[in-house]
Amino acid sequence: MRAMRFERFGGPEVLAEAEVPDPVAGPGETLVDVVAAGVNFGDIKQIAGEHTDGPYAPKGPLPRIPGLEVVGLTPDGRRVLGCLPQGGYAEKAVVADRDLVEVPEGVRAGEALALLVQGLTAWHLLRSAARMAPGESVVVHAAAGGTGSLAVQLAREFGAGRIIATASSEDKRAFALELGADVAIDGAAEGYRERVLDANHGRPVDIVLDAVGGPVLDSALDALGYLGRLVTYGASSRQAASAIAPGRLALESRTVAGFWLIPLLARDGAGGPALEELLDLTARRRLRPLVGAEYDLARARDAHEDLLARRTKGKLVLRPRS
Repeated sequence: MRAMRFERFGGPEVLAEAEVPDPVAGPGETLVDVVAAGVNFGDIKQIAGEHTDGPYAPKGPLPRIPGLEVVGLTPDGRRVLGCLPQGGYAEKAVVADRDLVEVPEGVRAGEALALLVQGLTAWHLLRSAARMAPGESVVVHAAAGGTGSLAVQLAREFGAGRIIATASSEDKRAFALELGADVAIDGAAEGYRERVLDANHGRPVDIVLDAVGGPVLDSALDALGYLGRLVTYGASSRQAASAIAPGRLALESRTVAGFWLIPLLARDGAGGPALEELLDLTARRRLRPLVGAEYDLARARDAHEDLLARRTKGKLVLRPRS
């Protein structure tokens, strides 16, 4: 079969097309004929040799085939979405049965791929980590991104009382409003608290979902009200937040929580009610996953370079078959 693999660690340039033997499914696994593979920053970390820790870290010697998520067909004809630690950039992939879920009619491959990592993250940020209740106010940072855009829509679906989106440009803020945010503001740290309170009619907010970190996280904590929850799930600013004194939390009974999807997938698998709900919402067009450019499998390098250069918008998709 045709695959993209790497024989040494490095940047996108180490990816090369190769003919390799078809993988063989073992007990509790299914061989999937890959129709589309998703591109993630996790793939870039894999080929750079940075993705070495955690329960879903790739195993085995080089060469390796990267790729964490696929949509394809099973031998019995089911159209499925699957999560795997490596091996997605190929015409065939082996996926554990507990990491497979059937894709409903009406959901495109790219949409399904956008729901696996980004969609499940957004779902669990709201349901599992923040435990959002209907009527609560929610601030979503980086609201035009893959996870943020789904979090805005899911917060609306789950009954949020007010959704405040932050984004770095007017175009992105306008897009967040299209997705269902009540108001969209600049997410810069300076003046953050004042902008958020103004957007929430002068009141502190209940929940903040933060993927920026650094000074923005510090400012967001000050915008939380009594029993407010801040969930951090990334640090795109690459800046460290200041240490949070316990007294600062106790004063308003605030909570700061962290969330990372990978340990949850390792414990429970990707298939399950959360992913099924996301696929159902998409099939009924109540959820709009962002789908970006599609590339032939042989152009995986280009996809990685575009992602690193931030030239992309939405889920990037590789097509193993023309």
